[in-house]
Amino acid sequence: MRDGQRVGVFRDQDGILHEVIALCTHGQYELEFDVNGPCWTCPQHGARFAVDGRVLNGPAIESLEQAFAGSRKDRTVTKKGIAHSVAGDRHPFDYCHREGMTLRPNPEAAPATELWLTPQYKKMFSPWISMRFPPAPTRLTSLFEDHRWQGDELMDAVVLSFRQTGMSKGRRMLDQALDDGIGSVSDAQPELVKLFKQLDNPPGWFDPEVWERGRQLSNNASRWGKQAMLANDFLGTFVGREVSQATGQSGRFRTDPWRRVLESLTWFNDVTRPGAVDRRSPVFKDIVRVRLMHAQARAALRQEWGDEHFARHGNPISNSATMGAAVSFAVLAPLADHARGRHISVTDLDAIMSYWSYIAHLMGVADELIPRNAIEALEMVHYLVVTAGGPTEWTADLVNAACDHGLSENPLVRRLQIEVIAPVFGLLAAHGGAGLVRALLQDSPLATVRLQPWQGIAEAAGQINVLQRRLGDHLPRAEARTARRAQHGDTQLLVALLGALASRNGVSGTPYDHHDTSVETATGSDEALVSRRVQA
Repeated sequence: MRDGQRVGVFRDQDGILHEVIALCTHGQYELEFDVNGPCWTCPQHGARFAVDGRVLNGPAIESLEQAFAGSRKDRTVTKKGIAHSVAGDRHPFDYCHREGMTLRPNPEAAPATELWLTPQYKKMFSPWISMRFPPAPTRLTSLFEDHRWQGDELMDAVVLSFRQTGMSKGRRMLDQALDDGIGSVSDAQPELVKLFKQLDNPPGWFDPEVWERGRQLSNNASRWGKQAMLANDFLGTFVGREVSQATGQSGRFRTDPWRRVLESLTWFNDVTRPGAVDRRSPVFKDIVRVRLMHAQARAALRQEWGDEHFARHGNPISNSATMGAAVSFAVLAPLADHARGRHISVTDLDAIMSYWSYIAHLMGVADELIPRNAIEALEMVHYLVVTAGGPTEWTADLVNAACDHGLSENPLVRRLQIEVIAPVFGLLAAHGGAGLVRALLQDSPLATVRLQPWQGIAEAAGQINVLQRRLGDHLPRAEARTARRAQHGDTQLLVALLGALASRNGVSGTPYDHHDTSVETATGSDEALVSRRVQA
């Protein structure tokens, strides 16, 4: 005891003496020392702490208080209740996971909420997995929580190296490596070489034939199913906590909305095309460019938001967020069809998941986080949905930015415009539920937009569309029709229409280079850009 407090003392193999207050920061229970760790453990709820006080296992999120007086260069202190390392001002969870490591506790994520558990969602998912609320943890959902602390290890390192050489030069080297191979880049940084080692060598689980089968099946979803995927992605971007914060803070939707929307939809369309992931295909190269853009945005956001935001919420545009997007894109369209009678087998769902899993791999998702089958993916989506949170302070900003760009300042004209676009929000409600749409629009000029009768009309039209496709599946040459649909991009007509509108607003092409200047002009420590590597 020291000054009435129970003190835990441990001298490590380097002779450094660690002195901490041996009370769990979760429930204030006395800690026990585990010599096999070595670590401090809480007998009540299982929290574990390193000998220097860092959290190793939840439910605790705060490090142990230091017991010694004064300060030491390498000690861990608390700052607004969140653990920080004084040496380098690094958070103790700012590293990349390795096999066998203790999983990090979930950052301060949104609490589980039933906002997203709409009747539409339950109808899609209940035939496949338990609708338990909150969902039971699984191996992958525990990894999902852990990987909210990390970004894209390889591309984040490339962005840091490009900052040192100049982003323009770095992009030229990336493009040369994409076109002619990494061997053609004479002065390639080690970080770039390591990235292309991953890109040029598909993982052992990748099967090109299964991937192609999954691509065709994904393209074969009905128009209603594809709308379900796009609608839920839209709601996740504007309402969900992590994505709406990143999208809002980056400022792209307010300052350059046409390019932001055109790039997103073009990418969605392109990855559905034949040969999209062939190493030399233009689509493969654009997948890598989007991956770079995400890493640049993550670097800029970490500097903009600072250490406190990381300590509370983990990494912006995290590895988990990227994987969560991929599993959503994979399952929502076929599940929407299945819920309306156009049934799909588990085997076909597995193929669709394989298709999106390899795209997630190319986008930098850690291999251990990628589902190996559809049921694992569905469980991950369910966890993602109930912890999506929102709306955030950025939701209204994003919606109001869209209104500023698209609605007239004349009150009468604006009212007419709102009536004209009301069917769009009825369609959103048909897929995502009226409650989510109201949450999206609540602090905007669209707050009182009529969802009915448009929601009902959209649902009836969707039922007819799925029925037509269901009947077509039983007519001769169904497989030939599936292959024919897969020959062109999934949303080619919509991309062409959006491209024409964007061109009228001065935007043409999708170079995916918007964040080159974001990183070049950002301020702060370069070390904060890349998660610390922990050797296996």
